Amino acid sequence: MVVDERGKFLTQRSIPRMALIRVTLDASRLIVESQGMEELSLPLRPAFGDAIRVNIWNDSFDAMDAGPEAAAWFTKMLSRSCRLVFMPDQTERFVNPKYSLQKTEVSFADAFPFMLMSQASLTDLNARLVEPVPMNRFRPNLVLEGCRAYEEDTWTALRIGDVRFRVAKPCSRCTVPTVNQETGTRAAEPILTLSSYRTINGEVYFGQNLILDKGGILAVGDEVHVIRGQKVSPGSLKL
Repeated sequence: MVVDERGKFLTQRSIPRMALIRVTLDASRLIVESQGMEELSLPLRPAFGDAIRVNIWNDSFDAMDAGPEAAAWFTKMLSRSCRLVFMPDQTERFVNPKYSLQKTEVSFADAFPFMLMSQASLTDLNARLVEPVPMNRFRPNLVLEGCRAYEEDTWTALRIGDVRFRVAKPCSRCTVPTVNQETGTRAAEPILTLSSYRTINGEVYFGQNLILDKGGILAVGDEVHVIRGQKVSPGSLKL
């Protein structure tokens, strides 16, 4: 996670240019690239560094400084003083207990460890837009095929392969979906169109936040089974 001098998290909400940062992983390295910048290569698990108190919304906890090389790279790329931090195993951050009966851990994500969307919902949205947008505008880590648009709104529990999830709440959307991930520029869409038909109490909702109930391994093509909620024909819903 990138933080400012006070340890506050930085995102595309305030710095759309962050969309131009490309990250890849190999067996042991985190590789960071951006046009016009030299490649930054860091160990996936950095050697112990200075502890930094960081803040995400109302959460405050300790993270590990990833070192001066990373700080210099991000400071140059973003044209502001900042540092890269790493969450070590001993640091604990939990999902808001309002949505989790157990102490469910979350790392540097906004609030929940998983966010699910269906391809059908994006297809429906794109049919309403003058210019369609790709799925990466919404940053889900689980994308499903085989259901109707917004059918995921009706689910409260599901299983993907042997992994079980509980739906915590619909995902309220910020300004990040308005940032073009290829150019780092911002426009009004798709939030403007979403706000015309996906607004509840002044918030725009698109996708579902999930909490893990039973762990395991996920793979593209896994069958998805709705445990609680509107059922989908067996075998039709896949990751």
